[in-house]
Amino acid sequence: MGSCIICGTSVDGHICDVHEEDAVFEFRGDSPEQLTPGRYYRGSVDGFAEFGVFVDIGDEVTGLLHQSELDSRLESLDWQPGDTVYVRVTNVRDNGNVDLSWSIRQADEEFRGVLIDDPDEDHELLPEETDESTETADESTSADDEAAEASGSDETDETTTETADRQTTGSVRTGSDSGATVGSVGDTESTPETEAAGTDGPVDETRADREPEPPTVDVDDLDDWIGETVRVTGEIVVARQTSGPTVFELRDGTGTVDCAAFVEAGVRAYPSVGEDAVVEIDGEVRERRGDLQVETEELTLLEDDERGRVLEGIEAAIRSRARPEEIEPLVADEAVAAESETIADVVEEIRRAVMEDRPVIVRHSATADGYVGGAAIERAVLPLVRERHDRDDAEYHYIDRRPIEGDVYGLDDATTDVTRMLSDRERHDEKLPLLVFAAAGGTEESADGFELLDVYDVPRIVIDTVVEPAIADVVETALAPTAEATTIATADGTTRGPTATALAATVAAHVATDVRDDLVHLPAVSYWGTIPDAYAEAAADAGFDETAIDEIREAIALGAYYQSYEDKRELVTDLLFGEQDATAEDVRGLASHVSEQFRENVDVAVATAEANLERRTVDGTTIGVLDLEQFTHGYDFPPATLLLDELYRRLGEELDAIVGLGADELHVRSEHSVDVRELASSADQAVEGADLEALSTRSHRIEFLAGQRESVREAVLDALAASL
Repeated sequence: MGSCIICGTSVDGHICDVHEEDAVFEFRGDSPEQLTPGRYYRGSVDGFAEFGVFVDIGDEVTGLLHQSELDSRLESLDWQPGDTVYVRVTNVRDNGNVDLSWSIRQADEEFRGVLIDDPDEDHELLPEETDESTETADESTSADDEAAEASGSDETDETTTETADRQTTGSVRTGSDSGATVGSVGDTESTPETEAAGTDGPVDETRADREPEPPTVDVDDLDDWIGETVRVTGEIVVARQTSGPTVFELRDGTGTVDCAAFVEAGVRAYPSVGEDAVVEIDGEVRERRGDLQVETEELTLLEDDERGRVLEGIEAAIRSRARPEEIEPLVADEAVAAESETIADVVEEIRRAVMEDRPVIVRHSATADGYVGGAAIERAVLPLVRERHDRDDAEYHYIDRRPIEGDVYGLDDATTDVTRMLSDRERHDEKLPLLVFAAAGGTEESADGFELLDVYDVPRIVIDTVVEPAIADVVETALAPTAEATTIATADGTTRGPTATALAATVAAHVATDVRDDLVHLPAVSYWGTIPDAYAEAAADAGFDETAIDEIREAIALGAYYQSYEDKRELVTDLLFGEQDATAEDVRGLASHVSEQFRENVDVAVATAEANLERRTVDGTTIGVLDLEQFTHGYDFPPATLLLDELYRRLGEELDAIVGLGADELHVRSEHSVDVRELASSADQAVEGADLEALSTRSHRIEFLAGQRESVREAVLDALAASL
């Protein structure tokens, strides 16, 4: 008989069944069947596959650590073949395949014992039992034990038990002067004699009577305290149970850090402490796979006034760091300047998300305005993410840009986002993201999508040229120029309002001030037709003349069409900014080449459309009608929306409006104010069973039943002529 190395219980060997998962084993066998499922083993990386990592357990047996068992993305692992890793055997299949799971403990000292699993022995061995150099020391220890036993002393067993208690017990104290225990790690009943974890006598009633307090350190400064015991104070934002310790994610005003508390494998530490609790945690700062972690030694729960003061301090610190002092538009644009307070709100929300390790997802329309506005936000967030995270894939993990087909954020888009974010939360413990919409989501047709996000309390920001009241009511922050805002002058004497990019680029310039110079030409890129003077001059000062801006815009529009659901981050970056330290001339070279393809395709399509455009005059109003089914290639560039835009820019002086008629939808282009909802309603009353419905008031698109196509055509033309 022997004693369990953790609790001292008499067992055949050195580990009891209860604490078997607290030890790590070195495998000395040569067959998978000799492994014990449920145990943790020390192994080495053998190789990688698309679906996981092969790990050698001992010299003769290899198991698979599937990617679904990892606590991070497979591509983010910095392992090399031969690296030591720690895994748990979950299953040995009949065919000899070994299934493994991940262990958060990745060093011998993080386990509570190291044993050797040798199938040739009748029990597990201690490492020294296979090392001849320690035999003398073992004999000396045995002699001491025998002497103690002969004298009737229980000192050895008591010491073993006390050590186990210190490792498995930790009290949760309130922040009151009484120091009363709220609960223990295992939620067991406490007494005055056992309140203090790891002590033999009664609890000291005040903190001043206990051991000297460790220094209080901000999370952002923990890099300087690795290996030291410190105190961190903040709010628990996530409490999760792993197969090893309980991990509390603590947030203060400077950042977040994981605090690991260990009872025994898979057992909840401090069960009375959950999310939203405000605590002080004392523990040693360690580095785990490139991230900092505090090994919790004592946790104090703060309540009442102390809790309130900490939360107020966190909020004040985050707001101070996240909110810009003032907003300086990229150019003298009164319409943008009028939105300074809302711009500051948007900047604060984006910067807070980065500080709180919340992914920022930019959703934008697959148009030039959408891509450029989305790229501006991405350009600003990327350096903040890189600065905050050491992981190689952080820039793809914490900032993502996802185009949507039109300018409406529908239920299909929202369902995709919800499915993805819940999966990332479950598999990778990610926070729910902040969604930022650029040149999309501003009309009430997006309300259903936003309401689905609201079910999960996903924060939402919309940056668009128009944000209707139905959307402003269901998102946290909405940024759009007001209808009364002064517009900016152009060279031809007209005025134009700000694009979504003009707003988004201003936001981006304050999210990361270092990228401001990279962004000044972007608003000019987003304007089709005549560019407002101030933005054209700003672009020219940055080295981009009008021709260069036109080429970049056309290149972006062409790239946006192909694989429109992909962000094409690297291509868009090259087209807008070029490689690092690139000049305006470098950027223009690539854009010029791509824009040639744009111009060739658009010129042919426009010439065909002009030749087949039907002109209808109704009550003195001239409307051009293009049959998109007959005179465009439905699946070739340019898309109908872009073709109609270009056609109206060329013919707008001689036409009051253009209608593009597809199989079951139509598009309206006009400089006159056209309310497509009223247009659809009027036509729907005139055609029974057509089921006309406005799909987007921003892009002026109406859907109908294909069987009523000809009747819809006439009804819409009559209603449109009456409204102009």
